[in-house]
Amino acid sequence: MASNPKSAQIPEGTAWSLKEVSGGARRASAETSLKVIPSREVEVVAVARRRRFSGAEKRRLLAEADQCKAPGELGAFLRRERLYSSMLASWRKQAGAALGPQRRGPKPNASARQIQLLHRDNLRLRQKLERAELIIEAQKKLCTALGLPIAEETSEHN
Repeated sequence: MASNPKSAQIPEGTAWSLKEVSGGARRASAETSLKVIPSREVEVVAVARRRRFSGAEKRRLLAEADQCKAPGELGAFLRRERLYSSMLASWRKQAGAALGPQRRGPKPNASARQIQLLHRDNLRLRQKLERAELIIEAQKKLCTALGLPIAEETSEHN
């Protein structure tokens, strides 16, 4: 085949003969130009999908990666599980609440929570002020009943 330059252009495994190729190259007739190329069986490849890892899988893989101590052992683990080291790094950052079960329902609004805390604090301080005013009134009545000077009278004399 190496002696004929046209035979090098023929893809291997095709059903064409050397005569058909050389004849088609010399003349462009309707017979050779409309010749149907025999079809091969086409393998349909499934569409690749991004893998998703649950929280339990992430924890398991992180624990297994943490056990890899020998040189090259972590790399072998990453190849075996088809993971990237960046995935482990991001999972370690998420290791807190993000790996736990997600709460359902609307997400809490941070400003609404702050407002709720301020209202609660305001109510507590108002109750404390009312108690302090009651104590001050009781002290004033006790001072007048005992004939002791009230704080307002003592500040006027000085």
